[in-house]
Amino acid sequence: VCNFMSHEKCLKNVKIPCSCIAPSLVRVPVAHCFGPPGHYKRKFCTVCRKSLESPAFRCEVCELHVHTDCILFACSDCRQCHQDGHLDHDIYHHHWREGNLSSSARCEFCKKTCGSSEVLSGMRCEWCGILAHAACYVIVTPECTFGRLRNMILPPSCVQLYSRNFSKLHCFRISENLQTESDEDDDVDGSTQGSTKDIQISTDSSKQNFIKIFDGNDAVKRNQFRLISVPRIAKNEEVVEAALRAYYINDDQQEYELQTFTQQVLLSDDVINRNDAAEDSNLGSVFRESVPEAWIIRAKPKDEEVIRIYPAWLKVGMAYVSLRVNRDSTVQTVIKEVLPLLGRQMECLQNFKLVEVLMGSKQVQRMVLDNQELILNRLKDIRKTSIRQMNQTRFYIVENSKSIVQVNLFVGGLPPQLSPEEYTNILKEELAIKTNVVSVSHVYQAQGAVVLQISCFSEAERIYMLVKDTVVNDKPLNAVVIPAVMASKIPQNCCPLLVFVNPKSGGLKGRDLLYSFRKLLNPHQVFELTNGGPLPGFHTFSKVPSFRVLVCGGDGTVGWVLGALEEIRHKLVCSEPSVAILPLGTGNDLGRVLRWGAGYSGEDPYSILVSVDEADDVLMDRWTILLDAEEPAEGAENGIAEPEPPKIVQMNNYCGLGIDAELSLDFHHAREEEPGKFNSRFHNKGVYVKVGLQKISHTRNLHKDIKLQVDQHEVDLPSIEGLIFINIPSWGSGADLWGSESDNRFEKPRIDDGLLEVVGVTGVVHMGQVQGGFRSGIRIAQGSYFRVTLLKPIPVQVDGEPWIQAPGQIIISAAGPKVHMLKKSKQKQKK
Repeated sequence: VCNFMSHEKCLKNVKIPCSCIAPSLVRVPVAHCFGPPGHYKRKFCTVCRKSLESPAFRCEVCELHVHTDCILFACSDCRQCHQDGHLDHDIYHHHWREGNLSSSARCEFCKKTCGSSEVLSGMRCEWCGILAHAACYVIVTPECTFGRLRNMILPPSCVQLYSRNFSKLHCFRISENLQTESDEDDDVDGSTQGSTKDIQISTDSSKQNFIKIFDGNDAVKRNQFRLISVPRIAKNEEVVEAALRAYYINDDQQEYELQTFTQQVLLSDDVINRNDAAEDSNLGSVFRESVPEAWIIRAKPKDEEVIRIYPAWLKVGMAYVSLRVNRDSTVQTVIKEVLPLLGRQMECLQNFKLVEVLMGSKQVQRMVLDNQELILNRLKDIRKTSIRQMNQTRFYIVENSKSIVQVNLFVGGLPPQLSPEEYTNILKEELAIKTNVVSVSHVYQAQGAVVLQISCFSEAERIYMLVKDTVVNDKPLNAVVIPAVMASKIPQNCCPLLVFVNPKSGGLKGRDLLYSFRKLLNPHQVFELTNGGPLPGFHTFSKVPSFRVLVCGGDGTVGWVLGALEEIRHKLVCSEPSVAILPLGTGNDLGRVLRWGAGYSGEDPYSILVSVDEADDVLMDRWTILLDAEEPAEGAENGIAEPEPPKIVQMNNYCGLGIDAELSLDFHHAREEEPGKFNSRFHNKGVYVKVGLQKISHTRNLHKDIKLQVDQHEVDLPSIEGLIFINIPSWGSGADLWGSESDNRFEKPRIDDGLLEVVGVTGVVHMGQVQGGFRSGIRIAQGSYFRVTLLKPIPVQVDGEPWIQAPGQIIISAAGPKVHMLKKSKQKQKK
């Protein structure tokens, strides 16, 4: 059925379930989260076990890889990352996923190799990452302790998310611009195209016959068939057996039969009525003179059956009970017979309901059955729709509970600094929210964002979809579904890691990192910065007593996250989380100073997380820059317009005036014109060099255009083209601008001494020499409060963000409290 291979001597140790019984072994059905189709080399399909050569799907949350036309046979057994209202597990079991391990993988128990690049082999726990052979994994204690990263993982039992109407991509905030086409089209196209290709190859063979097989009315409507090949002189039973195997069904073939299907019937819209009419014809031998184009496989009607009833979340020590049902059995009689078997005979029947659950790969669909419905008729309907779906359908007995629905929706992009009432009015006006089920639970006025609490699934989905197309004051709104973190349940020694990834930074490695971190941690602690910025992440963690932050991006991204943290600090229980950096940008000066390296170049994400866990806490100064232009903004009529209001900018690394900012500005313009080209650090630096060479012959006299005051004292400037204020001992991709030689006039620079160093450069050539390590800058001053007077418009850049500043005052002073940063520990590097 599923292409499993084994040595004869190993057969006795095989513990892996075949694809045909996989659905029956799922403990808690959780749908997968498939991204767009892609090419995955040296990976194998979990359903048919063959290698993935053509475009295939992978789950963004667990290690499931699957062919386009096998996706229908994957069942909902994704790892469970949160509670969904009624699930409450405090003990966590290993979540085993088979295969696709690297060939160097070693079994935790027998210490022998358990991976392979030739076949699907070995088992891996999706939470703790433990590896084992198929024969060894069954002796592992079932409880999962989350492994080496347990102190950083947000435990699933602490996260609550009511996700019924939202797709998995929405729940885990996976950006949808990845979705090239809708999933359903992919499914249909994949299975039919693949099949027609096979038909062309096969018609030459005279001894074999290739037949299209449909597994029910649903497959006919979608034109999704499987091809089987049978000898020309095949008996009816052989064809039925081959058809069942094509659909991964291991039932007795005596219970099924084939019906012919002609092209007219296929094309007809009214398929179902015609099926009913033609129900009992065409039961003779399979191949008569003319070969029919397609067959449909049907289940023969039965007078009685044994069905399994699963006790849903009633804490009972058994997986399911089996029950024999006949033509007269209704849902009510089933509930009546099942309760005594579960030890609940004293309870009232009205307190329970029977729920039919379809565990498809992309969606778990639940339907409450009517008490008077006949169970056998229900089974017959499911099989008529799709025999495959019958394999993935379960019946649960559920207690009627009044569960409170509460969906949290973060809405950003609103006008800042309004009152809660004004925000509610805007939402009423733009989104027509129903105030009886929607309330504003949190307001972030400075950022123009609110958090809505919605007690109705369909209303939550409507608002979410509508926000995407809504513009307020020429600014599009954005919505993010956010989970609720139950801080009281977080273990004592757990300090979860909040991960921010900027997929647009530097070398565009962010996509792969997002995928890796979602696998290694709980996806609910990984946030994509292009989807609503850092605020949804900080809001989600606002009640967590102790957490750390990892920012994956360039220095600009780190500044963005630190700025957001500064603004929202007073609303966090843990007001001073330590911040680690995974440098993805072009310069990455702050990453270098804190020993995180010059830039990410594909290191193992697991070892990065271990380094973050072992990192040392250090303090760093931050600075506030007040830009107060005295001249009116350009383009004002007759120059009568008001001057620009003062602008306040936060600085972590350095602030440059003159030639340094001019190069940055030119690079910035080049990147905005053709963003697609700027996808590697090497190319980015090449553009910097080119821009610099064009400026070599330019001479300007910056020292004549500005005045500098340090700690209330005027400072005479030497003849320079650029003035740079540095907070950290790294500038322009790792150069030491201050220099290392000792100087009696100044203290040795540190990142937490409350002082800034002021350095001058004489032009592009001087900057090039500093970058090459041949010279250092001209030391001008050291202090904690600076006033710069601009006499004409001058380029300015702060942490790599450049602009032209109009004449006026610039005041630089220390910002609030120092920030806690994480510095990679030295011992780790020596190893």
